[in-house]
Amino acid sequence: MKLQVTASAYIKASTKQVYAILADYHGGHPYVLPKRYFSDLQVEQGGIGAGTIIRFQMHVLGKAQAFRAAITEPEPGRLLVETNLPSGAVTTFTVDPRTEGQHTQVTITTEMETREGLLGLMGRFLTTVTLRRIYAQELGLLAARAEKSSVASSANVGEAIAQKLPIARV
Repeated sequence: MKLQVTASAYIKASTKQVYAILADYHGGHPYVLPKRYFSDLQVEQGGIGAGTIIRFQMHVLGKAQAFRAAITEPEPGRLLVETNLPSGAVTTFTVDPRTEGQHTQVTITTEMETREGLLGLMGRFLTTVTLRRIYAQELGLLAARAEKSSVASSANVGEAIAQKLPIARV
C-alpha cells in the first residue's frame, strides 16, 4: 500500500534562492535538516542538483537508520527529487513562485510503500505524524535561511548601488 505525506510553507524569498538552497547538498540542504532527526549527511557524488548521491542518518523513535539517495531534477529550478536507494521511497521538493517570483510556495512530499493490515495502518499513522513534524521544522529552517539570505542580498544590492551612484549635492 502506498503512503503519501505532504507539508507546505510560504517563504518570503525568491524561488531561485529557495531552490538553490535545496539543490546544494554541500552548503545549503544540510543546514535546513533538523539536527534532532538528521545527521552525518555526506555527498558521495556530485553535490549540486541532478546526479548527486547522498547518504545520511535519520533518527526517529529512538532508532538511527542509514539512508542513501539519488537526486534528480525533472524540472530544474522547480522540482528536486530524492529517491531512496534501494527502497524506492521518493521525497519531492516542489518550489513554486508566488508574487512574481519574489516569494515561494515550497511543498515537500514523500511517497513510499507500506505494509498492509493492522501493522501497516499503525506504521502509516506514525510515519505520517513523524514526517509532518519533521517537514514543519525543515520548512521553518529553510524559510529562516532563505529569508536571511534574501535580506542580505537586498542589503548588498543597496550597498552596491550606494557606492556606484554619485551623491547629488544640492
